[in-house]
Amino acid sequence: MLEKGGLQALVVATPDDLHYPIVMDALDAGLHVLCEKPLALNADQAKAMWTKAEAAGVKHMVFHTFRWLAHAQHLRHLLDEGYLGRPYHCEFRFLAGFGRGAAYTWRFDGQRANGILGDLGSHMIDLARWYVGEIASVSAHLHTYVARPGVDGQPLEAANDAALLAVEFANGAQGVIQVSAVAHMAERMLKQSITLHGEAGTLELDFPFDGPGAAAVIQGVRHDETHFQPLPIPETLWGNVDHNRSPIAYVADYFASQPVGVHQFIDAILKDRPASPNFYDGFRTQAVIDAALESHRRGCWIKVSS
Repeated sequence: MLEKGGLQALVVATPDDLHYPIVMDALDAGLHVLCEKPLALNADQAKAMWTKAEAAGVKHMVFHTFRWLAHAQHLRHLLDEGYLGRPYHCEFRFLAGFGRGAAYTWRFDGQRANGILGDLGSHMIDLARWYVGEIASVSAHLHTYVARPGVDGQPLEAANDAALLAVEFANGAQGVIQVSAVAHMAERMLKQSITLHGEAGTLELDFPFDGPGAAAVIQGVRHDETHFQPLPIPETLWGNVDHNRSPIAYVADYFASQPVGVHQFIDAILKDRPASPNFYDGFRTQAVIDAALESHRRGCWIKVSS
């Protein structure tokens, strides 16, 4: 496809081990590139992708999906307005059950991906960076609970299906990031929860994907208040999307109709705007993943490379 020419941009939505070669070929061809998360298999690859994209002068974006959703945008607005003040400590959790079966899947093949740490973990690491700041060091414990076969029944280099990270941020804040593909979530399907504690107060986000009454809910309490208060998401952030449904019903509509995700990428090209989150964000996320993998191997805290 690249050799035939005529392309201006490329969306890379392949398994993780193919991101690096495809993106580098696309950049050689002078294309704008949107790549799925995680950006690469390791930080060296991700950094090479970022520096090459910058040198080529093209638009580059990584698909950290959850930054664009209305509740995530509102939580960021509250932080920018000073609701939390100086951050103290935080918790980021993303739990799912799609890995409970024992069938082969490339996400849990250590030759092709970095397990749930690279999958759901990349989302939560990105949100932690976006909300709290750069992560400076990591202590991680990874685990594989479900035994899975390799391709055609061959032995598998198993990648983790659950990950627990303690993190220290450059600004002194502490955090916990937990992700799992083997939590039985029943009718909720998936669930994200974020808690942020700071000098000026506390913010909580609860986001189940389905089930009775499923909806993203933000609550907060100021340091001089005694009860948590709901912090409704402004209607302007939803555009024309009917969000009075479960997230599994409205998220697709949101990405199809709002200037986010692929739409934002195309607008960045046509209107020469910055694309965000970009390959630098993908590189910084991958550096945290690398540090977590090394921490698990060595059983100690690991500084995140720059």
